[in-house]
Amino acid sequence: MKASALAAVDTLIARYPALEPCGGDIRAAIEALTLCYRAGGKLIVCGNGGSASDAEHIVGELMKGFLLPRHLDEHILSKLHAACDATDPRTVDYFMQNLQGALPAISLPSQLAISTAFSNDQAPDLTFAQQVLGLGKPEDVLLGITTSGNSTNVLYAFRMAQALGLTTIALTGASGGKCATGGYADITIKAPEEETYKIQEYHLPIYHTLCIAVEEEFFGA
Repeated sequence: MKASALAAVDTLIARYPALEPCGGDIRAAIEALTLCYRAGGKLIVCGNGGSASDAEHIVGELMKGFLLPRHLDEHILSKLHAACDATDPRTVDYFMQNLQGALPAISLPSQLAISTAFSNDQAPDLTFAQQVLGLGKPEDVLLGITTSGNSTNVLYAFRMAQALGLTTIALTGASGGKCATGGYADITIKAPEEETYKIQEYHLPIYHTLCIAVEEEFFGA
């Protein structure tokens, strides 16, 4: 990995010294995401309530430019020219001026049709597990956000991910809950607080750092 990518963790800890004990796990998560993307995988994110909003936020930072310009690479540009030049050559220029390289990510809470249908017809606490079953591949990473570390639907999603061979990352509070003690996550990043809102206040800079680091790895100079 680029030293500049991992340096994002040092910057995080300088700004939030209380997160120093999380540094090793944050670096491990960055390395897992880097391996995922190098293998052609994607990040799958899930959580409830405020953590569902965080899942959406993470996807927004990864699927388009965050801090860096993400120019389209030569491979996709050649494909665009092949698709457009004969009938609509100006489209390629428009794409080049506006589209940005993406790091594939999907938020499970945003999938309203499948989540409501499955919750109504089957078992609500297995909705995320059902989505992981349908979407997950061994090269993917599942990031489950649960401030308690005990959200049942997130834990079931981790079990399905493990069955399919995905790498699992939990973002929790200080105790880590069952994510830390029950073998649900390969990596558990435990924000050093116990109250939900205080945990969430640390979750944002942590996942911003994950996004900054992988963007630097794949789109940095």
